[in-house]
Amino acid sequence: MSQHSADPAPNSAVATVAKRRDWWRDAVIYQVYPRSFADSNGDGMGDLEGVRSRLPYLRDLGVDAVWLSPFYASPQADAGYDVADYRAVDPMFGNLLDADALIRDAHELGLRIIVDLVPNHSSDQHEWFRRAVAEGPGSPLRERYHFRPGTGKNGELPPNDWESIFGGPAWTRVDDGEWYLHLFAPEQPDFNWEHPAVGDEFRSILRFWLDMGVDGFRIDVAHGLVKAEGLPDLGSHDQLKLLGNDAMPFFDQDGVHEIYRQWRHVLDEYAGERIFVAEAWTPTVERTANYVRPDELHQAFNFQYLSTDWDAKELRKVVDLTLEAMRPVGAPATWVLSNHDVTRHATRFANPPGLGTQIRLAGDRELGLRRARAATLLMLALPGSAYIYQGEELGLPDVVDLPDEVRQDPAYFRGAGQDGFRDGCRVPIPWTRTGSSYGFGSGGSWLPQPQSWGELSIEAQTGAAGSTLELYRTALAVRREQPDLGAGDSVEWLKAPEGVLAFRRGEFVCVTNTGGESVTTPAHGRLLLASGEIAETDGETKIPADTTVWWTTA
Repeated sequence: MSQHSADPAPNSAVATVAKRRDWWRDAVIYQVYPRSFADSNGDGMGDLEGVRSRLPYLRDLGVDAVWLSPFYASPQADAGYDVADYRAVDPMFGNLLDADALIRDAHELGLRIIVDLVPNHSSDQHEWFRRAVAEGPGSPLRERYHFRPGTGKNGELPPNDWESIFGGPAWTRVDDGEWYLHLFAPEQPDFNWEHPAVGDEFRSILRFWLDMGVDGFRIDVAHGLVKAEGLPDLGSHDQLKLLGNDAMPFFDQDGVHEIYRQWRHVLDEYAGERIFVAEAWTPTVERTANYVRPDELHQAFNFQYLSTDWDAKELRKVVDLTLEAMRPVGAPATWVLSNHDVTRHATRFANPPGLGTQIRLAGDRELGLRRARAATLLMLALPGSAYIYQGEELGLPDVVDLPDEVRQDPAYFRGAGQDGFRDGCRVPIPWTRTGSSYGFGSGGSWLPQPQSWGELSIEAQTGAAGSTLELYRTALAVRREQPDLGAGDSVEWLKAPEGVLAFRRGEFVCVTNTGGESVTTPAHGRLLLASGEIAETDGETKIPADTTVWWTTA
């Protein structure tokens, strides 16, 4: 696949980026899933030293910050989102010295480091929970979680009708007869944030990592910490279909905001513009905006945008809603297409609309890649901050044909609930054309990689005209150079044919054709970049289906 681009000016020193004020308002943040990024010791599992060794690649890609998914001490019941010790690195990833070296090297390269924080729940191997279970009913430590007696004649039924996000009941009974709440896996008991010890502990954890030098935190399940008083029944037996669409007694309760106001006081004690990013699934963009008021968090993921189909009308609608919601609170919009919990967008866009964000169908690979490239240029042209998930810059598809016996997603094994196919977007990424794991490491990879990985590798795409990697590199360089790209809170929509999005930001113009046929539009100035082949003649531009074009009128 090819692309058109003007030659960008040489990148300015990335180190100067780290000195920009309000850097987070237009930052491009790259998500690293450590177990699948780079393996330094040949055990088949990625690690912090592997990430550290590849930081120059991320600098050269042109991103501003790196978000690391959890690397804390954990039994790995949910890929590290079940934390046993928030102040320790799991041995599979290294140790605290490795974390320190990674943070220091990143800063020397002009990159910022954001770490995952998991405050909704711990591991069932966390010291608090283990003691709470061992000490039995009445233990003060049980008040730090949600332990309750059961219902029914002999307490044999759960305390309420809540369902786990991973399927099945959200309650598990311990040997002494009491039940504990876990909105996710049974190995992930929910904290009780009404207990002051929980808040005290997490403010201490924040300071521990801020003292280590991290530049911010991505807050996992930021919407889930506070539950409705009395833990009332939901009264529905198909609860998971309501997620993100309806009010839930265990999500998006107003009490979470006081927690984040307290956290913001801690963060503001530190120099260097440290930030919070919320993973907050809410019914509306307006509810999401509540998390990024001036005295709370800095950014919140835009899941409404991620889940929007490849359709000009629907995309324009969610862009307008997002910008309108963020403007009153003064927060930047964020834009994201893929992450470690959803099917990669190169595969989602390869399939018919309406299938959701977890898909087990490969679809039309060529169509999906063409749309993914166009979607990326559209995303990077919008005002605010953008997120890139590792491997999307290679155009990687989801691996939809993993054998059942290698899957590790806990949702897969619980039957109901999510489809449980998140492993497909977590397959280790390819660095080289050949090798036992295509350069990921010397000892294979924890999930099998497809044979097609070699030609999609960083080695194969580097310097290859028209490759998706070079498209990303060029787009990020142009984004940095163009004064009208990056931060902002509005776009000027331009008249465009049906199925086409066109907008102006100062002297910059972006046109995206989401339709199935080529369209002809005016040439809006000097061509900067296009996601595919275009034809410009006599002041007009023929834009193929599923293609985005950038111009400048300067």
